[in-house]
Amino acid sequence: MVEVKRVAVLGAGLMGHGIAQVAAQIGKYEVYLRDIEQRFVDNGMNMIRNSLRKFLSKGQITEAELNETLARIHPTTDLKEAVSKADLVIEAIPENIELKKATFREVDMLAPPNAIIASNTSSISITELGSATKRPEKVCGMHFFNPPQLMKLVEVIKGAKTSDETVQTVLDVAHKMQKETVLVKKDCPGFIVNRILIPALNEAVALYWEGVADRDDIDKAIKLGLNWPMGPLMLLDYIGADTTLAIAEVLQRELDPKFHPHPGLKQMVKANLLGRKTGKGFYDWTQK
Repeated sequence: MVEVKRVAVLGAGLMGHGIAQVAAQIGKYEVYLRDIEQRFVDNGMNMIRNSLRKFLSKGQITEAELNETLARIHPTTDLKEAVSKADLVIEAIPENIELKKATFREVDMLAPPNAIIASNTSSISITELGSATKRPEKVCGMHFFNPPQLMKLVEVIKGAKTSDETVQTVLDVAHKMQKETVLVKKDCPGFIVNRILIPALNEAVALYWEGVADRDDIDKAIKLGLNWPMGPLMLLDYIGADTTLAIAEVLQRELDPKFHPHPGLKQMVKANLLGRKTGKGFYDWTQK
């Protein structure tokens, strides 16, 4: 079994910065946070600082713990520096299969032979990502949920060639980060959560665009009728219309035409009404 001491997180964006924070703060790992441009790295580090300050203001961590966490995170734009001594590499770059495969190929060449390469993908085949490397037995899915600092779940996904030892190591790392885990035993598009969630979000979009009910009533119905903590349209704004569309298209292509995204969702992506990340989606996020 690989003993994980050093973790590299690739991508300092929405998910990557949160994963890096949890790995350093809760897992107490040495973390290398890498992105392709300095401004992305700086932005990720700023988000980590802001998040830690919130925990501090609520009395959940001490000033010393804040500083210790930051000292464990090493920001960089150099991929070799990030992965050359890593025991576990967690990829958290955009949901683009070719981009991910190119990254996996590069990491495979630069990371130590015993290093595990995990993907935070929400829908892309782990088997296919593994096939881009010479170590498919050491590739697996490690899907965190947004925001990683607060959401307890990690889906661990076994690719066709992923070894049991790799799966166990990743489960152990997730538990050290104080996460609850579920194991996806067979690599399938959308895994567990998104296979159920994305069709539900797509139907909420259909109800809205077809004028069946207003936004607030759709969200209220699901919050009160199904006991969701937030309505599907607000959740979609948190996830991002572009991410939701990308996952729906993977489900449609890889599983069944019945998963086809509603034209209204495509329209919102074309209009850049992606939700919180662009300031507007179903809700207006520019007003605090």
